[in-house]
Amino acid sequence: MLWHTTRFRIDLSSPTVMGIVNVTPDSFSDGGSHADAKSALAHCEQLLKEGAGILDIGGESSRPGAPTLSAEDEWARVEEVLKGALTLGVPISLDTCKPRVMRQALDLGVDIINDIRALQVPGAELAIVEHGQCGVCLMHMQGDPATMQSRPQYSDVLGEVRTFLHERVQALVVQGVSRDRLCLDPGIGFGKTPQHNLDLLRRQNELLDSGLPLLVGWSRKSTLGHVTGKPVGDRLAASLAAALASVHQGAKVVRVHDVAATVDALKLWAASEIPPISWTSASHSAPQSNTPLTPHSL
Repeated sequence: MLWHTTRFRIDLSSPTVMGIVNVTPDSFSDGGSHADAKSALAHCEQLLKEGAGILDIGGESSRPGAPTLSAEDEWARVEEVLKGALTLGVPISLDTCKPRVMRQALDLGVDIINDIRALQVPGAELAIVEHGQCGVCLMHMQGDPATMQSRPQYSDVLGEVRTFLHERVQALVVQGVSRDRLCLDPGIGFGKTPQHNLDLLRRQNELLDSGLPLLVGWSRKSTLGHVTGKPVGDRLAASLAAALASVHQGAKVVRVHDVAATVDALKLWAASEIPPISWTSASHSAPQSNTPLTPHSL
């Protein structure tokens, strides 16, 4: 399976680690650690040394209760980081939901738009349609970051997440966006209780019926603290367990803070030859082709 993006055809025949680069002062886990371009780029280089196959750069926190940032301020945070990261020879993803920021990033050559709002903001779909090569990750979120954890409710969390993601895929396909550019994210922790998140993990393989790759992010999230009783800084073991469980349930990309430990865990997983749960539908798999450059494989 290949994920077609601006500059790369990303080989997802084995799990790929997406390293998180938060250029923010207020992210829930590492806010302020890489808030200037120099330290953020040093962090990018470190994550690549540790084995990241994709870098995901974000300038606006999406933690529960986070305030909204203007497009101008968000772009000011990420512009120089993106310019530097694009020279590193790996796929670069931008975590944003703002059409203006998407366009500016895609004009620079960014490979992937990772949108927690699944391109529902007016103008976001058009930005993707007009840049006809970029990859896209569509995520499910109930509500918005300011309110999403107030009282999330579902009658069937897996079914509702699956229906939403399928509808968002179809909305892009009818506008001419190729399915091989798309990746799906169930949105762990975004408008969901701990039980909702655990139900999604338990039934994650049911999301494979789209034939599209899954990107899953459990790293350091509050559900792990709910289960283990550990604060955010002590959730490495739980984060690794969740990443491995997600891969076993068919995830092709895991989005993490702790790249080196995750890469090691996945190497052992691969060496043990434990097969992941297979795709339930192969009818929409991406065409095989030569790749100009492949990210680090495990």
